[in-house]
Amino acid sequence: MKLTADLIADSPQFFNANKDWELDMRANKIPVLENLGCTLDQFDVIDFSDNDIRKIEGFPVLRRLKTLFFNNNKIIRIGEGLEQLLPNLRELMLTNNALQELSDLDPLATIKTLTHISLLRNPVTARKHYRLYMIHMLPNLKVLDFQKVKQKEREEAERVFGGKQGKQLAQELGRASRTFLPGGGSAIAAGRGGERARQASMDVQAIRAAIAQAKSLDEVRRLEMMLQQGQIPGRERFGGPMDDIRMHVNGPS
Repeated sequence: MKLTADLIADSPQFFNANKDWELDMRANKIPVLENLGCTLDQFDVIDFSDNDIRKIEGFPVLRRLKTLFFNNNKIIRIGEGLEQLLPNLRELMLTNNALQELSDLDPLATIKTLTHISLLRNPVTARKHYRLYMIHMLPNLKVLDFQKVKQKEREEAERVFGGKQGKQLAQELGRASRTFLPGGGSAIAAGRGGERARQASMDVQAIRAAIAQAKSLDEVRRLEMMLQQGQIPGRERFGGPMDDIRMHVNGPS
């Protein structure tokens, strides 16, 4: 559903438990952020949870806005320059999205006002030094993934990422670890996929050759059944000579 001025006007607006004026835009199947100037900068909180948003961009200047919820979307990208458009943003909830690399988070580095962030259930949280990377990048961060940032963590983040070597490490970690191909996926995954496809083709050809050379009707039927069901035996047997295929079907002679 397109994010229109009418949808914004018709969505629930209320004072929440923190006495902030909130706009509830949840579960509208919104794919793109647009037309937010229609809010007239009247809200402290906007909740975009449970939509289909892929990119955090398209904001006008909203000086009042303090909290954004993007839980359960499809976010893969965070736009640049948000600190200029949302100068008082403090809380950013991104639980359950598709942010992959530490470099995907770098646009957050300029939002010095951020104190609370959640990236739980994003693949990026599994990256090496993720938590220390975030703490170093955002010195005013108080709570990350609903866990308070401790002084010991700040010191560790400074030890790991401070100085010239630390900056180099941050750049290396922040650099995307995969080379993407048109249409999605990665070069590594594509290579592995291609290898699997080639091996599968060889397997099928080997079964067909075995069928042609079968010495009994029972052997033919078993081989045909394997071919129809896509049952590929282990690499150590099935990728080998024809006699190994027959041994898998008939057992040792």
